Amino acid sequence: MAKTKSGKEEEKSRQLKAQQADKVSNKEELEDKDEEVSVGDIEQELPETEYGQEDSVEDKEQESDNSEKKEEDFEAKLSELQDKYLRLSAEFDNYRKRTLRERIELTKSAGENIIVGLLPVMDDFDRAMSLMEKVSDCKAMKEGIDLIYVKMKDFLKQQGVKEIHAINKDFDTDLHEAVTKIPAVEKKKKGKVVDVIQKGYYLNDKIIRYSKVVVGE
Repeated sequence: MAKTKSGKEEEKSRQLKAQQADKVSNKEELEDKDEEVSVGDIEQELPETEYGQEDSVEDKEQESDNSEKKEEDFEAKLSELQDKYLRLSAEFDNYRKRTLRERIELTKSAGENIIVGLLPVMDDFDRAMSLMEKVSDCKAMKEGIDLIYVKMKDFLKQQGVKEIHAINKDFDTDLHEAVTKIPAVEKKKKGKVVDVIQKGYYLNDKIIRYSKVVVGE
């Protein structure tokens, strides 16, 4: 009996020691795991923090470079636009001066052409005036003057000058200027031009002088 009881106590003692050893072992394993996880987390966080800081510095440097590049591009474009503006301004000023000079020259040459065209008519008048002192035939003189008159009318027609026909026409304030009014001899003459004091003329369909007329009433 003594042996049996002693054997049971020894068995219980071994079981208790084994349980205590398991608890110690489990505790150590748990501590080791906590340490491993903690260290692992730190090892993972440290590089990320360092890399993050490095990336941030690089991004800032890159943004600074981009900003400087944009500023340089803007200044270059502004300088180019200013240069183009100055060139265009100078070209326009030259064009304006050239156009004004050409217009003045054209006006002078146009007047010159008219004067040159009138010179032959003036020559005819000079010859007629010289013959008036020598020739007694009035009919010949009249024919000569008629020729000069026709020549003058032809020249004016070539320059775009046309006479405003007013006699026996209805009085028109857009064409005629009434000098006076007289009683109409006939009823149909009322409101019409009965006489022309001074002829009016067109220049290329533009009135350059109104006809001065007498109107019947």
